[in-house]
Amino acid sequence: MSLQLTQQAADRILHFMSLDEHAVGFRVAVKKMGCSGWGYDVALAHQVNEDETTLEDKGVKLIVPKEAMDKVQGTVIDYEKQGINQIFVYKNPNATGSCGCGESFTTN
Repeated sequence: MSLQLTQQAADRILHFMSLDEHAVGFRVAVKKMGCSGWGYDVALAHQVNEDETTLEDKGVKLIVPKEAMDKVQGTVIDYEKQGINQIFVYKNPNATGSCGCGESFTTN
């Protein structure tokens, strides 16, 4: 299994990358946050570090720190417009729970 992007998410990331000539990919990491434990920490990446794994989907290089891989493996990243808001949405099969506001998730 690996990370997957919907076409909407890939298009949005590629748009952001086209605005940053130094971007080499999209980093998908996790950090401790919220009331459930883990939150997504995503950003354009300007380099790939030795402790990171790279994957590719729909023309986007996805860069994942090795210590985060077990928490994000199999996740589908979507991009949705909800009224005037536009957000990335994460469908993570490893999540066993999440907080009420959706900011963080729990894994076993």
